[in-house]
Amino acid sequence: MSLESSRIAFERARRSVGAGVGSGLRAAMRPHPLFVSEARGAHVWDLDGDRYIDYVMAWGPLVLGHGDPRITDAVVDVAGRMQVVGTSHVLEYTAAEAVLEAVPHGERLLWSNTGTEAVQVALRLARAATGRRRVVKFAKSYHGWQDAVHAGLDDGAWDEPAAPGGRGQSPSVLDDLVVARFNDTEMIERILAEAVERDIAAVIVDPIMSNAGVEPPAPEFLRALRARCDRHGVVLVFDEVIAGFRIARGGAAERFGVRPDLSVFGKAMAGGFTQSAVVGRADLIDQVTDGVVHAGTFNGNPVALAAVQATMGVLADPSVHESLESVSARFEQVIGGLLAAGPRTARLQRVGSLLQFVPDGEATNLHGTGGLWSQILGGMLANGVLFMPSGKIFLSTAHGQADIDATADALDKVLRELP
Repeated sequence: MSLESSRIAFERARRSVGAGVGSGLRAAMRPHPLFVSEARGAHVWDLDGDRYIDYVMAWGPLVLGHGDPRITDAVVDVAGRMQVVGTSHVLEYTAAEAVLEAVPHGERLLWSNTGTEAVQVALRLARAATGRRRVVKFAKSYHGWQDAVHAGLDDGAWDEPAAPGGRGQSPSVLDDLVVARFNDTEMIERILAEAVERDIAAVIVDPIMSNAGVEPPAPEFLRALRARCDRHGVVLVFDEVIAGFRIARGGAAERFGVRPDLSVFGKAMAGGFTQSAVVGRADLIDQVTDGVVHAGTFNGNPVALAAVQATMGVLADPSVHESLESVSARFEQVIGGLLAAGPRTARLQRVGSLLQFVPDGEATNLHGTGGLWSQILGGMLANGVLFMPSGKIFLSTAHGQADIDATADALDKVLRELP
């Protein structure tokens, strides 16, 4: 794998695109971002024509792999008739009905475009319903890049306003943010016991800490969170932008048996197209008819909603998630076994078809694990396997045993060559 054409393309991109990439974290790829010319199934091809087994899967959306014809055919059909129309169309409600049928607590939804936008809408709904202003999140979790929640991305002070997650943010909005520790039931009980006095409107939680090591909830944590939110009049929001429709058809509510008031979905819901939604209680969603502003030119556009409806139709077949679980378990067994037996041990953390590389003695977070993974990453790319800088690994129904075997052969070679 020469990567030469990708290197040249990256140098050119930096002359016109900020950092040379469309989304900041892509610049963390080493030795530089890979430029892709084609993608099918579980594979991508770079500008030199070299093929890679893809475990990035567009950073999560592609549970069915690249270019699934059931999705692309639906999109092509609609795109030939209309694109963005600026008025209502049938797909707005038929796609919504398909989503609500899948989600246990789905009574109504709002269409949006990205996870960041949908999180902002969900929190606005919570504040409007409660008349309060503050939000509780959990340390190391990522809920988009908007100022109000892009903070508390590392371990640090608990139960205090957090420092901004990056330059240029307004620190004043973080007065509305309280940071708690995930899976710490005593801490969240203590915080929510003062919900009225502390003006807490909502708790937002990624139920599996997708960007912080793929840590599942302790058996009673989500139940305790649900009970305390009910007791103190706090809106419970699940951020399922990554987990939704990936770890189960009905998302975290189905997998863990706890229903939030609102869930934020994105990524996998549209099978590779740009779409997000806030799903949940009708009384909360319907506040958009009573003064809560929710707007967007591209919200619910026909092309994206054709993809949503088609994806929901495919995921309605129970064998899809059975296949995802099977291939993911096999990957964990084979690749995890190699890592555990390697010269510098590591393991895989898994919830469904989302996995996280966890090196012994090293922390994981949104921006990657560093250390051992950085060394593995480049070696695997040179051997035709594409992973993410953060160490997250996404499986799809397009991945097969041959892909896992080839990945294992490459990893065995890379581990043997480590210094």
